[in-house]
Amino acid sequence: MFSSAVPNLTSLALSRRTALLGALGLLALPRTAFAASPSNSTVWPRALQVPGGVARLSLGPSAQRPVAHQGELPLLVIGDVIEWTALVGVALAAAPGEASISVQTPEDGLRQVRYTIAPKRYSEQQLKVSPRTVDLSPEDLARHERERAHQETVMATFSQPLPASLRMRVPVPGRKSSSFGLRRVFNGQARNPHSGMDIAAGTGTPVLAPLPGRVIDSGDYFFNGGTVWLDHGGGLLSMYCHLSAMDAQPGDLLPTSARLGAVGATGRVTGPHLHWGVMLNRTMVDPALFSA
Repeated sequence: MFSSAVPNLTSLALSRRTALLGALGLLALPRTAFAASPSNSTVWPRALQVPGGVARLSLGPSAQRPVAHQGELPLLVIGDVIEWTALVGVALAAAPGEASISVQTPEDGLRQVRYTIAPKRYSEQQLKVSPRTVDLSPEDLARHERERAHQETVMATFSQPLPASLRMRVPVPGRKSSSFGLRRVFNGQARNPHSGMDIAAGTGTPVLAPLPGRVIDSGDYFFNGGTVWLDHGGGLLSMYCHLSAMDAQPGDLLPTSARLGAVGATGRVTGPHLHWGVMLNRTMVDPALFSA
């Protein structure tokens, strides 16, 4: 996995805190954007500034939580008046190179924070599935288009309160059978890269919520089969696909480790497993960055 050499976030935050506490209200610290070290296991999610990863961008101190956007999309901002951090999901389709977000604070007004997306090459996976799930009939294509339009409204969710914790427990025990970012080739036809983590487990194995969340969607979809979406706040969402049972309904509030469904083999699959997806600012990112 690619990582870049970066400053130590913990020591930097402590030095800033000490300086600020000793100077009562002095907010003249540098506002340099940097990625938190992936080796620092106390920081979640881990930073990995590549397509499909997460950028952790320092916004410096502010008396109020900064408002940050990437384009028109609101971003999750965490921290306190001494140090705020914007969490940015980097799309799998993002081109390596320079990128930026806009940030607004009472002290500085509107400004740009720049960061660099490093390249990452993902592996390729060949899969054999039912031909009807690759070459869609007019009826199946129309169904998929309706479902995609509905899912876009689900993925646009950005709610309060913000998540109190960002470390996720893995929702089901089992072997990771397909990694995030794999280039998928179904029956010899290339398709979009794999946008989640597949975990092999037997049909009926309970699937548990990795963080507190509100159920914002559940249903049976053409490709994803039985699916449940959770909203954790601030544009952080998670999805659970190919379920054989859905035990949570829209509006349900689930604590960590509450059962939301069971592993299955519904939708486009080659066998029973859980597809676990994590979305940040409407961008699917690697769930492994949020879990131990």
